[in-house]
Amino acid sequence: MTTAPHSAPSAANNYNGHGHSHENTVPKGALVMACGVVLVTLALTSATQLGWIAPSPSASEVRSAEAATALSSRVLQFADGPKGTVVVTDAASGATVHVYGEEGSGFIRGVLRGMGRERQKRSIPMLAPYELNHWSDGSLSLTDTATNRIVELGAFGPTNRTTFEALLK
Repeated sequence: MTTAPHSAPSAANNYNGHGHSHENTVPKGALVMACGVVLVTLALTSATQLGWIAPSPSASEVRSAEAATALSSRVLQFADGPKGTVVVTDAASGATVHVYGEEGSGFIRGVLRGMGRERQKRSIPMLAPYELNHWSDGSLSLTDTATNRIVELGAFGPTNRTTFEALLK
C-alpha cells in the first residue's frame, strides 16, 4: 500500500497548524474613535481648568443665586454608640434625637466617614456639629460647620435622603 507524500502547507495558510488565526485585531476605525474621545475629553477638561469654559455651579451656588431659604434647620452631633450604633444629638439642647442600630446606620456612617476624613486632615474634633438644612428649593444638605464642606443628600436617592430628613422632625 502506498501513501501520498505529505505536502507542506503554504505560508499563507499556516496559522500555527490550527487552521485559523488567533491574532487579536481591533478595527482601525474603532481605534481612531477611541483616540478621538480621549482627546476631546482632555481638551474639555483642560479648557475648564484654564477657565475657558465655566464649570457648572454647585447646588449651594444655585441656592444662593436663587435666594433659597432654609425651611427647616437643625444643628446635630453624631457619635459612635455601643454595639455599632450611631447616636444623633441636638447640638443646642444636648437631647438625643435618634439612635441608629448597626443595621440602620450604613448611609449615615458613609456620609460621616467621608466628612470625617477632612476633619482628620485638619485635626478637627469629630464631635464638632453639623448643620442639616431643608431648603425652599426642595434640596436637603448637610454642612460640616468645622470645614464648611456641604453634602447634597438628595443626590443619593429618596430612601437615603429620608434617613436624614427624619432628623429634622
